[in-house]
Amino acid sequence: MAKLVWDAIGEHFFEIGVRNGVLYPVEDNAYPEGVAWNGLSSVTESPDGGDSNDIYADDIKYLSIRSVENFKGTIEAFYYPDEFKPCNGEAEVVNGVTIGQQARKAFGFAYKTSIGNDVDFQDYGYKINLVWGCSISPSEETHETINESPEPEPFSWEFDTVPVTVTGYKATAHMEIDSTKFKTADQQAALAAFEDVLYGTDAQEAQPAEYKATTDTSPQAGKTYYTRSGAGTEQSPYVYTEFEGSTFDGSTTYYEMTKAAVPAKVATTARLPLPDEVIQLLTVT
Repeated sequence: MAKLVWDAIGEHFFEIGVRNGVLYPVEDNAYPEGVAWNGLSSVTESPDGGDSNDIYADDIKYLSIRSVENFKGTIEAFYYPDEFKPCNGEAEVVNGVTIGQQARKAFGFAYKTSIGNDVDFQDYGYKINLVWGCSISPSEETHETINESPEPEPFSWEFDTVPVTVTGYKATAHMEIDSTKFKTADQQAALAAFEDVLYGTDAQEAQPAEYKATTDTSPQAGKTYYTRSGAGTEQSPYVYTEFEGSTFDGSTTYYEMTKAAVPAKVATTARLPLPDEVIQLLTVT
């Protein structure tokens, strides 16, 4: 094993910021529809539990048993989406009229923090934090007069959690995903696909492949060529067929693909998968 090195270039790591907050209200023990949480300013993680319970026997400290850990904390924001109102014990009785002291709905949420170092600063990477089984306590709100130094009035909520199951592990309410650990192309593709699930996607129209006539006079190794048929009209569009010969016919025009076809995609709704599905989505074999 090589000698330890401290403070090598590129290894002065730090974590900073909070962004891309998403709220996922619970529906039928799932988190099927996320909404952007604009104005999220702070998430304080304050886990507790895990306390030592010392057991004595034979006039000695015989063993030490740890209590169950609990993940909780505080969310601060300058505003919150309407979908958070039921989580905050609010109900809209008619349009624009809200009452409080109602049953509080459980929710999940997600947020990102940035990972920095001494080379890329805060653009080195990021962590995605996922939290399940949340509920919040009633919170204090302070409203002050506008003066010569006005400041927006932040909201603050203390949250507690009920953990969800993870196959092969103890139940958990919190998971971190570190983008800097996804190094290969397949790993990065899996992370991108997971973020599409977490944040949703827009609809996308199908786009046909694009071709151009090749300037090659004979087939080149590693290249794929096509022949074209059809009139190029709406009734008879061009059809490109892969050329499998070893020599070109001087009377035929051959083509190369310059842009692959893009299939149509339907829009998907942002959702928060449970831990087992997150693990499955991010596992690259």
